[in-house]
Amino acid sequence: MLFSTMSRTTTVSKCSIFPSEDSTLGDLKLSVSDLPMLSCHYIQKGCLFTRPPFPISDLISLLKRSLSTTLSHFPPLAGRLFTDSDGHIYITSNDAGVDFTHANASHVRIRDILGSIDVPHQVKEFFSLDGMISYEGHFRPILAVQVTELADGVFIGCSLNHAVTDGTSFWNFFNTFAEVSRGIKRISRTPDFSRESVLISPAVLKLPADGPKITFDADAPVRERILSFTRESILKLKAIANNQKCEVNHVVELMGKQRHDPLARLEGKMTPLAQQQNKTETTEISSFQALSALLWRGVTRARKLPASKTTTFRMAVNCRNRLGPKLEPLYFGNAIQSIPTYASAGDILAHDLRWCAEQLNKNVTAYDDATVRSNVQDWERDPRCFPLGNFDGAMLTMGSSPRFPMYDNDFGWGRPMAVRSGKANKFDGKISAFPGREGGGTVDLEVILAPETMDGLESDQEFMQYVSSGY
Repeated sequence: MLFSTMSRTTTVSKCSIFPSEDSTLGDLKLSVSDLPMLSCHYIQKGCLFTRPPFPISDLISLLKRSLSTTLSHFPPLAGRLFTDSDGHIYITSNDAGVDFTHANASHVRIRDILGSIDVPHQVKEFFSLDGMISYEGHFRPILAVQVTELADGVFIGCSLNHAVTDGTSFWNFFNTFAEVSRGIKRISRTPDFSRESVLISPAVLKLPADGPKITFDADAPVRERILSFTRESILKLKAIANNQKCEVNHVVELMGKQRHDPLARLEGKMTPLAQQQNKTETTEISSFQALSALLWRGVTRARKLPASKTTTFRMAVNCRNRLGPKLEPLYFGNAIQSIPTYASAGDILAHDLRWCAEQLNKNVTAYDDATVRSNVQDWERDPRCFPLGNFDGAMLTMGSSPRFPMYDNDFGWGRPMAVRSGKANKFDGKISAFPGREGGGTVDLEVILAPETMDGLESDQEFMQYVSSGY
């Protein structure tokens, strides 16, 4: 759909929301996984819903009350960052409050969002604190919620400081917010605010007086698409990567998903076989690694890089289940590190999908407690912010996870129609993985590429044959 240039999302009202109970939580020191995110934008993620069967005014009142109650379970989100005299940075849960915005975009319909090939620009207007860098949590809210009325739906978007939460913590908050809105009296997933691990370091991150800057050009032209992959196409890729017939062993597939999924451990969903194999190494290439390899090959072809050019594929890894002793599955904060895999463009295109997937698999499989601790020590020797971007034109950065419970967000009238994100942290080569709405192993990739690269990927038969649809 072509939107009118005169049609913009407008603010109906804006206020501060405070926790329903005073916080008793002490200050939380930022970890070696939190501090590098100070130069990143706030996380901007949200869910698209059909219009509720009651007045919007009632919805706004409900969400304000529910947010206040939810903040009492997540007091750091209503706090602020502060730096002590030694340069250490903390979250103080001082009940300073969060932003709540009611907005109107009645010119946008659900079908406009779901039926567009590229993600419509208007979706970026469904989030607050746009362009905010996480360091600014020293003097701006750590969280902002925006509820946007559409012609036939509602979008609930959250902007959350990336130095305070990673995807696991973000979606635990979002899920709890939905639970409370449904009227649940006792939340199902209580966050863990402990700060007793190797991630808590005496090292000091030295920053400019006015704070760090974003490390990429946020205004560079890019295209953004949501590409969907069915379970069948992903398992076909997995079979190719493992040199197997496409005969699905559901137990093995489930086991692979559970081995490094802390929420499976938390909820007691690990099969006995997965529990037994959790302590052993496996060389089987996962379905997600196979999908990532397909993307790596397709984007490398589309970029038309010289054969000698070194390409980088970065994957975020959850360290909660890799450290020894393990962190709690709902450890609050960032507990992620980035795994880079390197290969020349010539090698990627001269070899098959299996070879590319093997390179990713080797790095992920080797990422254990010792590796996490080694990376912590490397950072302590040279404390720095995370250099987010595509600096040499040959990088891909995979974030988020298809394991996150994004579609568990029922605020009282049904599951989301879709998950979308704002403008934050988007650059050529930034990819985010979401679960497909249908569940059952389906995956959606939010793909951000330079316009000419996206054009090339769209005409790549090897890649597009596995894509079931693009919104």
